[in-house]
Parts: sequence; structure tokens; C-alpha cells
Amino acid sequence: MEFGAFVPQGWRMDLVGIDDGDHWETIKSVASRIDIAGYRSLWVYDHLHTVPEPSQEATYEAFTLLAALAGVTSDVRLGQMCTCHAYRPPAMLAKISSNIDVISGGRLDLGIGAGWYEQEFEAYDYPYPSGSVRIAELREAVEIIERMWTEDEVYYEGRYFSVNGAINRPKPLQSPRPPIWIAGGGEKLTLRLVAEKADYANFAANPATFARKSRILDQHCEDFGRDPAEIVRSVHLEVLVGETEADVQAIAERGGAQRSMAGPEYASMFTVGTVEQVTERIAEYAAVGCGYVIAYFPDSVWGGSLELFADGVIPRFSV
Repeated sequence: MEFGAFVPQGWRMDLVGIDDGDHWETIKSVASRIDIAGYRSLWVYDHLHTVPEPSQEATYEAFTLLAALAGVTSDVRLGQMCTCHAYRPPAMLAKISSNIDVISGGRLDLGIGAGWYEQEFEAYDYPYPSGSVRIAELREAVEIIERMWTEDEVYYEGRYFSVNGAINRPKPLQSPRPPIWIAGGGEKLTLRLVAEKADYANFAANPATFARKSRILDQHCEDFGRDPAEIVRSVHLEVLVGETEADVQAIAERGGAQRSMAGPEYASMFTVGTVEQVTERIAEYAAVGCGYVIAYFPDSVWGGSLELFADGVIPRFSV
């Protein structure tokens, strides 16, 4: 099993109370900790406003941030969980992602999905069609990006997107292309697209639901004549780790406050516990075929979950 971790970005209210002028140093410091702690990858969210409600708190744009992080990290891979295909035309997204792959020395993972935060779409004047239309748009976007990464001049006429002789230089350094992660658990449309196009699947689900969606993905792979083992199954978890039960209770209260929730309610909804308890939870995912865990640590600015997880949990799942 491999592991990734998010940097604080503001979207989940994790930069509240920090002066704007200190944001970058804060983000950069956490990125450095991820880089040296044994995580395979570093991740950002692709969102424009805070949750659970839009606010005046800062939220940093995903690809601007990744470009900066590419220059201050050395080993860790760089990804987005996940890019909303509607926020950038697919040809431009291919261009941006290619640049970041080169700047980072070939460390980009492209996560992409159909988007869900309707308020952002409306606020930024992006159309928000039905889920089935967004998935159809996503499919065309992935096709254009793949071709822009690998072909000299791209012509494409789809129902939703088109390009007319688009040139993308520099190409990504990775061969044949950067890995594509498609996030989402829609069983009829999204998972079918994952089976057709993705290298990695990402589900936000409990272990039982994860197992069911993985089985459905296997069925879609069979329809395409694809080996299901080619697609790594991953999960995105919100994690807090304490050294003692008292520590766990205290950090759950503070983590819950970031989400406007009481500590016990927060702890019941997310992966919160001691090293042993969190290890048991991750083992449940490993048992149903999860090969990659991407952890968001709400206390990355003010606590030690990032290191406790790296030192105490990751080694239990090393090959």
C-alpha cells in the first residue's frame, strides 16, 4: 500500500488565524514535512471557496500552488484530488499539467473528476449541467488531455469540447504520459469511465462500500476487456492521530471545530484515533483491495498527525 498527504490550502478552513503573508511559508513547511516523512505523494484540492460554507477565508488555487510546490520539493509526487474538468478548458489543462510535470522533473499525477460543489460553479459562472452530462464532458476532457500529452498537433470535435490544431509543448516528461486518476463512485457512468481511461480510481467510501464499488469497477473492466489489476484502487480519508486516548479526544474537538462539528460527532465520522486504532482502520481498507490511501490531516498546521501516521502507521503496510 502507498500513501499520500494533503497540504493545507484553506479550503477546509485550515489556514484560519494565519496572516495572509504567512500562508505560503505555512504551506511550504507542511510540504517539506510530507516530502521527508515517507509519503509517496503530496496532494491539493481543486476548489475555489471554503467548506462547509463559502467564506472570506483564503482558498489557494490548485495548479498555481502545485507549480510553486514543484520547486520546493524533491521526491514526493504531486497530485490534485481532484481537478474539476469544468474549471479549465481541457486543452489548457493539458498545457498546465504538462508544464508542471516538466517543472517537477516528472512527478505529476493528474487527478480529475466531474465536480460537485455547485455553489462554486454558480459563483464563477460555470454551467452546472446534470451529472450524466458532466460525466460525458469529463470523458471528452480526458481524451483531449491524453492526446495533447502525446500528439504533436491535436484535432478533436466532440459534443462538448473541440480543439483545432492545438500544439502542446513542452510535453510531459513521463512516458508514455502522467498517471490519470479519476475520482468518483457513480456506478453506472463514472466507474465505467474509470475502467476505460484511468490508471487509478479514487473512492470516498467506508470499507464495505469501497469493496462494492471495486467489484462494480471489475465488471466494467470486463466489458472493456481490461485487466482489473491495472487500476489501483485508492481512498481519500480525513485522519487525526493522537498518542493517547486523551490526545485523541482533544484533537477531535479541535478538528471538529474546523468543520463546525462537536468532537465526538467528528470522531465518529472520520478516521480518528491512536496509532493502533488508525492502523486497524487502514487494515480494513487493505483487506478489500485498497492499494493507496491519501490522507488529509486537519492538524497539519497545529498538530502532529502527519508524523505520527508516517512513523506509526505507514511502516505496518510496507511491502
